[in-house]
Amino acid sequence: MRLIRLGDATSDVGVDVRAALASWGRGDPVVGGIALTGVRPPGCPHPVEAIVVLPRGILVVIGVDLPDPAVRLDAPLSGQWKTDGWPLVRGDGAVNPGVEAMAVADAVRAHLERARVEPLPVGTVIAVGPYVSQVFQPTADLLRGVRILHPEPMTLLGAARELAVYQGRCSVDGARRILAALDAGAELDPAELAAEGFSTAAAPDLTAASTTLIPKVTDPEPVLPPPVRPVRPNGQLRWLPVGAAILVALLLLTGIVVAVVSAGSGATGATNPPAPTAPPTPTGIQVDGVSFDPKGSSRAEDCANHAYGDLQVRLQRSTCSQLIRLRYESTSDNHKAAILVAVLRFPDSASADELRAVADKPGSGAVSDVSVEGTPWPDGGKPFFESAAYASGREGTSVKLVQAVWMDQPSTPDDKTLKGLATRALQLPVED
Repeated sequence: MRLIRLGDATSDVGVDVRAALASWGRGDPVVGGIALTGVRPPGCPHPVEAIVVLPRGILVVIGVDLPDPAVRLDAPLSGQWKTDGWPLVRGDGAVNPGVEAMAVADAVRAHLERARVEPLPVGTVIAVGPYVSQVFQPTADLLRGVRILHPEPMTLLGAARELAVYQGRCSVDGARRILAALDAGAELDPAELAAEGFSTAAAPDLTAASTTLIPKVTDPEPVLPPPVRPVRPNGQLRWLPVGAAILVALLLLTGIVVAVVSAGSGATGATNPPAPTAPPTPTGIQVDGVSFDPKGSSRAEDCANHAYGDLQVRLQRSTCSQLIRLRYESTSDNHKAAILVAVLRFPDSASADELRAVADKPGSGAVSDVSVEGTPWPDGGKPFFESAAYASGREGTSVKLVQAVWMDQPSTPDDKTLKGLATRALQLPVED
């Protein structure tokens, strides 16, 4: 873990946050990554304690000072906090510091989405102090990717490992773009980022593929029979008379064919109408008048390994037997959209219902596109599903999860057109 100090601590507990991050040491034997302390990203109302850019996710750490140490802290995101059973009363009158902390975290998340950097899950850590022995959070808050804790090295490390669970490792170039978007003000050497666990391997792409050993394929030249070359008695070729004879024969044959056709036409007094042409076939699958163009599919049996966030955690404990991922493109108002349809199959309806309930909660993670596993989107497209519009449905014991984003403009989860595309995509057929 590399620490970059950009500003002073924003709270008293911030000293503990920095000490915990520093205790992980340089390099990636523990967790790796870059921690920006005291940073204030563009659009953020005030500086945050730390933003930790990890190879598999981003943590926004906000410090909250309590009036006194506590053995137990009850900290719901919607409701009054209590310390040791007593309602929390701070000097500034706040009874739930989590509200303002989440507003800061949401501002950071929104800025990263506008910057269109490499999509990584963004988790929130609310560090409380001066000391708290136990923190109790509702399950719904945990599923949103929020951890409230006293920032000891191991508790903060545990939160990092729970929240930073992206399927693939962020690339060195992606990390540099994220740090630049956060206004880090420091140009880090690629070798240093690689030492902190960021990937140096570029995703395979047709433009980057080596063609050294790929032979060039061309249409074969037609093989013609050798010309008949009559030979004079003295060995000289007689090209001109032979060519003239062949040309005369072809002209005679053509004249005979034309005469026969003309005679047949005159006898009937009518001409044959041209054969009707078939109407063009739609290129995509039509759903309610909207065309979805298939762009490939993949199948896997290890469902959890192809998801991230709380959805991955739930899949690790589930009986999911198969994951099918389908890619589509569609166009609306001259804008191209990418649609990812994930079908998760279970042996019974109860398991499917439980999985869908987790997937429908905001911030609970999603199924990854196969681009994070080395299969790029066709035709050079690079959709970012971090801000996707979402829809889900059930078919028997299967769950359908759909994500839709624009490919040529920023996307938001509440975009009505994208939500319409995602909802229609639930009707797309899935072959067994």
